[in-house]
Amino acid sequence: MRNSIFVVSGLLPIITLITAYGSPTLKAESLPTSSVTNMPANQTQSAMTAAKSFLTTFDAQRRASVQFPFTPLKHGTLARFRRSAPNQPVQPVTDAKAASPTARGPGMGPPGGFIGEQYGTAVWSNFPVSDVPRPGIRMGQLTATQREAALHLLATLLSTKGYQKVLDIMGSDQALADGGTPFASGKAAYTIAIFGQPSETAPWMVQFGGHHLGLNIVIDGAHGVMTPTLTGAQPALYQAGGKTVRVLAGENDKAFTFLDSLNEKQRQQAILSYKVEDLVQGPGHDGETIVPEGLKGSFLTTAQKDMLMGVISEWAGIINDTYAAPRLKEIRDDLDETWFAWSGPTTHEPDRNGSSYYRIQGPRLLIEFSPQGVGDDPTMHVHTVYRDPTNSYGSRFTLP
Repeated sequence: MRNSIFVVSGLLPIITLITAYGSPTLKAESLPTSSVTNMPANQTQSAMTAAKSFLTTFDAQRRASVQFPFTPLKHGTLARFRRSAPNQPVQPVTDAKAASPTARGPGMGPPGGFIGEQYGTAVWSNFPVSDVPRPGIRMGQLTATQREAALHLLATLLSTKGYQKVLDIMGSDQALADGGTPFASGKAAYTIAIFGQPSETAPWMVQFGGHHLGLNIVIDGAHGVMTPTLTGAQPALYQAGGKTVRVLAGENDKAFTFLDSLNEKQRQQAILSYKVEDLVQGPGHDGETIVPEGLKGSFLTTAQKDMLMGVISEWAGIINDTYAAPRLKEIRDDLDETWFAWSGPTTHEPDRNGSSYYRIQGPRLLIEFSPQGVGDDPTMHVHTVYRDPTNSYGSRFTLP
């Protein structure tokens, strides 16, 4: 069946990833350097074909656990989850219920419950999947053929660099699982779901993620949108296949390089006078606005603007190049009205991420890079969010 549906050049590295799924010695794999072959030239048709190929691996009964309706909405909403007692499954709760007193103890979570963001029936979060359940089916519950089809779909929707980033993040989560955690982690816990019917004309969505990844990819005709998206890592540095993997290295190193390019006056504007320790517009904050701070893009040189675009491309370039190109152009067109703000140390150790927060905010852009104190070493644990306040979940295209 696999070869009759699609053929992927250099398939062995992906098969190696699949057959080792759930193994304690599972290593992050590299994406084959050659591109997908025997696929239609039109990117939207390619994505639709890959999605339908994945869905055909399920019978009608199991398909209901991976495919859900897609209803275009303007924004996502806050979703709260809480346990009634330690070791009990989480349940969705209202804001009022979340604010009421509850038993405290290991695994009970923060006051107010575990936070996620809901869009229709889709949910994503920076909490583990055991604390904020994602709709869909976990990768560990798929057959080898289904996992291969799922990864092929991701490789089709994402750029080569973006797909490798996803594998690196999953590898980090597997390293965390191998080290022993009291919550669901590892590659087998990552969840995939399709919302709507894959189509060349009607909107549909793929959601994929786990503890430190939340991809929300909406396809609507010629448009491909990946906002909002969560990327992160814990640990940000791990060993795989005899090599050291540093997750989100580009996001870190390019930002420090850009900061180093600023003159003294620019740095005074960019560096905030107070400490930022967490995401301001993380899960559940869709549709909110914050006052821009820091250094305005109109005060940057051409070379500095190019460097800033390099930082931005680490998020905007995760999606397939066909969809990324128009997105990067609109961000570039807004660069004079885009702000850069920094909080924390201005240096980092070589070959290691830093502990500094930064934010890039424009008319159609919000990026936050936020090292986390949980685990005592913020250089090893980071959350990031990528949004477009004018196009949440592709609403600019999916709504009238």
